[in-house]
Amino acid sequence: MKVTYFQQVPYRELPDDFEKRYAESVVTTPYYEVTEPEKIHGAFRSALDEIMHAARSGFDAIAVTEHAQSSYDMVPNPNIIEAAVAYATEAEGLTTGIYPLGRSLGKSREPLRVAEELAMLDAISNGRLIAGFPVGLAYDANINNGVPPAETRLRFDENLELVLKAWTDPDVFAWNGRFHQHPTVNLWPRPTQQDPHPPVFITGLGNPNTMEFCLRRGFGFNYFGWFGAKVAGRRIFDRFWDTAHRLGKDANPYQMGFMQTICVADTDAQAEKLFARHLEYFFQKGIGSIPMHRLTLPGGIDIKGLQAIFRDPGDFGIYAKMREATFAELVEAGSVICGSPTTVRDQITEIARDFRIGNLHAMLQFGSMPHHLAMDNISLFAEQVLPHIQQIWTDDWQHHWWPEALGGVPHPTGDHVGTDPQAVTA
Repeated sequence: MKVTYFQQVPYRELPDDFEKRYAESVVTTPYYEVTEPEKIHGAFRSALDEIMHAARSGFDAIAVTEHAQSSYDMVPNPNIIEAAVAYATEAEGLTTGIYPLGRSLGKSREPLRVAEELAMLDAISNGRLIAGFPVGLAYDANINNGVPPAETRLRFDENLELVLKAWTDPDVFAWNGRFHQHPTVNLWPRPTQQDPHPPVFITGLGNPNTMEFCLRRGFGFNYFGWFGAKVAGRRIFDRFWDTAHRLGKDANPYQMGFMQTICVADTDAQAEKLFARHLEYFFQKGIGSIPMHRLTLPGGIDIKGLQAIFRDPGDFGIYAKMREATFAELVEAGSVICGSPTTVRDQITEIARDFRIGNLHAMLQFGSMPHHLAMDNISLFAEQVLPHIQQIWTDDWQHHWWPEALGGVPHPTGDHVGTDPQAVTA
């Protein structure tokens, strides 16, 4: 199993009564009322130090997400952080994947710029890029960026095709799409990875249409476990693998990525003592303070997704309770794995085997967790958990969704090639 260190940049010192005083953690959160400039600087410096500590500790890649106008993750463009990491790891000789996990294409009005930035990251890192493309949450795509909800998925589809074609077409070409018109497209630089392009993962909440899209096109699929792996995980992962079976695709676990919040201490009791308040801060003041209308808006979900939600809203797990969720409730739901190294190893192994997960994105800093505790969490995980779980699946499957420079294996049939010339008119 490939294990990625997953980093967000939260504001770590929101008021104790934040979730009672303010309506949400995104869009309208009053910046000057709750922040101090030196603490903003400190959050970014700490995040970069934590990232480099993880890279030096043997994690397979560094993943960063994208959230604008957000207090729980102050990263409007993950490529900026990943560029610093690409250079620093290259300079130190570290073979760490560069994984901008969340470059939202559904909100992008400049997809060629996204293609260029990612190609540059691949060049700086000498072929270590893994590209993550979520469709985009409603508050970011529709509210922050003004994209009509009904256009979000359409923009995503066109933008993805344009990015892939710009990466792979050896010739100068014109693009005449619904949202973008370019008389000449000729990317400089192109990605270092040319077989045929850097690996691509799509992040989703469980929409059956997104899963089928990934499987038909040969992309990896990422799912975030904040809603509770023990509550929502079975339905999400079974849906993906049932779809793979229906389409005649291999059940290769390396096509599945899963983000899990994790904390490790010497004992289970010590882990609760050290991390409980920081976990509650993260879920109550962060993820749990995103109202449902900021996650999705009418017109923003296709018919298959709507049908799935109306039949059973269980995909959202404990979302409705997050703003008041206690540590015990978060652990019980599987929103977090917290305990001794043995507890954490056993639970991760069980989830990976049971749900066929080949890529774990380990979130080891969250909420109000101070820098020193995050560094300790990374160290203990790297020393006593990481070497054990990295062995999962290595003897059973080949990883076709990972850079060849880092041990990935190109798919022998080329099924992982993602370009679709019939997707849009170009």
